[in-house]
Amino acid sequence: MPRSPRSPLLLAGLMAAAGVTHFAAPRPYDMIVPKSLPGAPRTWTYASGAVELALAAGLLAPRTRKAAARATAALFVGVFPANVKMAVDWRRRPAPLKAAAIGRLPLQVPLVLWARSVAKNAEGQS
Repeated sequence: MPRSPRSPLLLAGLMAAAGVTHFAAPRPYDMIVPKSLPGAPRTWTYASGAVELALAAGLLAPRTRKAAARATAALFVGVFPANVKMAVDWRRRPAPLKAAAIGRLPLQVPLVLWARSVAKNAEGQS
């Protein structure tokens, strides 16, 4: 990823937008919560949305950027099972929807690398 000074801000914007959608339109997120997780899917949807909003805030502040970026990378890895579940569940949907679900899987790699890059570039900041 390029070392643009806007990169942390763009990542924060992505995380904030994702977090807000967990509260504004939770149903699609509820549907991809793996059944192996305990409790209600809505609880996981709201919790993950709150985490995304907290990470967005952390990415904005130079003092917390490194830790927030590392946690963001971990979150991108952690939500991968939900993306796999979505791809499996959507295998019989129309081709564009199926392609979108499958396309999310490799997208996690650049997202993880982006967050790691933001963390690395934040090492000298405090």
